[in-house]
Amino acid sequence: MSASIWSNLVGQDLAITSLQAAVADARKLERGEPGPAMTHAWLITGPPGSGRSSAATKFAAALVCPEDGCGRCNVCRLAPVGGHPDVEVVVPEGSEILIDIVERLRHIAAQAPTQSPWRVIVVEDADRLTDKSGSQLLKNIEEPTAHTVWVLCAPSAADVLPTIASRTRHISLRTPSTANVAELLVASYGVDPSLASLAARASQGHIGRARALATDDDARIRRQRDLRVPFQLRDLASCVAMAGDIAEASKEAANARADELDDAEIDLLKRRYYAEGVSKLEKSLRRSYETELREMEKEQKRRRTRMIKDEVDRSLIDLQSLFRDVLILQLGADIELINEELRPGVQQLAAVGTSADTVRRLGALEHARRAVTSGVTVESVLESLMVELKDPWVRASA
Repeated sequence: MSASIWSNLVGQDLAITSLQAAVADARKLERGEPGPAMTHAWLITGPPGSGRSSAATKFAAALVCPEDGCGRCNVCRLAPVGGHPDVEVVVPEGSEILIDIVERLRHIAAQAPTQSPWRVIVVEDADRLTDKSGSQLLKNIEEPTAHTVWVLCAPSAADVLPTIASRTRHISLRTPSTANVAELLVASYGVDPSLASLAARASQGHIGRARALATDDDARIRRQRDLRVPFQLRDLASCVAMAGDIAEASKEAANARADELDDAEIDLLKRRYYAEGVSKLEKSLRRSYETELREMEKEQKRRRTRMIKDEVDRSLIDLQSLFRDVLILQLGADIELINEELRPGVQQLAAVGTSADTVRRLGALEHARRAVTSGVTVESVLESLMVELKDPWVRASA
């Protein structure tokens, strides 16, 4: 079986072997043969940056790809982002996965797949299931349909409701090392070793982020701009302006990626309904097409919102890395800096504040990251954050 779909899951050899075996046995099940390596419910866990969502969506793509995950076809390109009709990828927008979302998924799970033998439902951040929504999901996991596969993602098995975790097959991932990430960038993308090392270190083990930093000038420029933020916060006006700049840059980057995905999905939908050489649909098919298109557009809108939040979060993670480095210098710890190339600036920040200041700034960044995912408007979160980065004690004195 081709392993190209798995090629950027660095340092996860055991997990890849298990998932490849599951895909192989899924084909046996399709032929009516025993396939013990395949099951209907999976739980993929790992720390941030380990690639748990990537592993889950690649597994989904491999199950629906005619070549078991070739990594080259349209299926392998669209399935990981939920662009394949037999793959549903759920990315929670709020702090909880509510019962209405699970009810929609249960309805999807009951439907037969349309283009492959499997219908795969990937639920990212399954640790956000509530007791009520988790109980509803449990019904499907306990009584699965023959063609449906559930793939849940969470930081650890302990973060998921025990009744659900106990009924899944567990795949555990770990954060890849900086050296492994750099090696991948050099071997797979021809990146200069020095740039690969910088990108791997800056990404903190996130393969996709490392690849972007190594191959995309705009990504590097934006990161450099984000890391200059603390040096430009002089007064309230500059805090508000900086918040607006980060929000606008996040929207621009997210919209560019979302437009590309949206166009590809709509094109695939059209090709499913419009046979080659046929210029119009029968009335009954047109109604079906328009209904599916409306649902797709709703999902695309939700995805676009999430992508904007993800871009904001990426900026906040970069700022966290900067203040983490500041704290290391303030404490005199013998630990490698993430932003070694910015050491003079890190030293400057370390000299003008205390470790207590830095700890509060790191806390403000973590609070902002949670607020963005909980539904608070991006602009208001960023404005409050910029003020706290300028004066970390402003909240205490309010």
